[in-house]
Amino acid sequence: MSNHKQAQLDLLRRWEGNPAITIDDIPFRANTVFNGPPIVTDDGVYLLLRVEGQHGYSFFALARSKDGLNFTIDEKPVMLPAKEGPFAKYETKGIEDPRVTIIDGICYVVYTAVGPCGPRIALAKTEDYINYERIALISEPGNKDGILFPKKIRGRYARLDRPIGIGKGSIWVSYSPDLINWGDSEVIISPRGGYWDDYRIGASVTPIETEQGWLEIYHGVKMTSAGPIYRAGLVLLDLEDPAKVIKRGDSPILSPREDYERIGDIGNVCFACGAVIDDDGNMKIYYGAADTSICIATCTLNQLLEEGF
Repeated sequence: MSNHKQAQLDLLRRWEGNPAITIDDIPFRANTVFNGPPIVTDDGVYLLLRVEGQHGYSFFALARSKDGLNFTIDEKPVMLPAKEGPFAKYETKGIEDPRVTIIDGICYVVYTAVGPCGPRIALAKTEDYINYERIALISEPGNKDGILFPKKIRGRYARLDRPIGIGKGSIWVSYSPDLINWGDSEVIISPRGGYWDDYRIGASVTPIETEQGWLEIYHGVKMTSAGPIYRAGLVLLDLEDPAKVIKRGDSPILSPREDYERIGDIGNVCFACGAVIDDDGNMKIYYGAADTSICIATCTLNQLLEEGF
């Protein structure tokens, strides 16, 4: 499919080198790689990759790039499920879908701890992107897709997450004085009947502060007779009260179209997991494709704000 044709179908433009990272790039034995959020460092862009090992559970590996496009992966995983201590019994089925936020110069990683009681949101931090210090389990079971806002809101830390209630997954906002104890939770948006996100939704990208509001790129799922389809869309939230929705896009900004998005361990998936924005507003959006590779799409911040709603 040509880039010209893609521009007509999706607001985001796929990088011509996609997929950027596949299992062939992983230097150790594993089953698949996907959903890696970017971290901007003095050495370039790093990705904290979710890798599923051949044993069946997920862990994290680190990819490094000077240009944000071409990556090399460290020889060993950087974070594995805990084998001892208070986290161990909640990570017996793996650690999944990390989301990275820098707050006051500290790199925090919110991830999903998966155990016999179901998924819980957990929090860790790192100084060197190789060693990770677990801080706390910050939700009860049945919650995932946790992401921290990059600054305090009205004096408190804030996060988005996706608890499941009566089988339905909506995006919520919660607040904390210390990143450990959370409350004052409010629902923000829910699945919309008849739309591309009518089955389930969840936060995907660290909220982006703009003059118009907090821009969140989220994933929406539509269930079909052949299974789910994962797409990416937009919602704009009030800067001082993120529970207030300013506007929400009717159409997705990226949908599975290419073979590497259609065919894989989980077919028909475009799962945004982070964005890098330069001083001119040019964006690289990193996304998992078919739970089988990492891909890159581009646009500008102004395009998202002006054409995404």
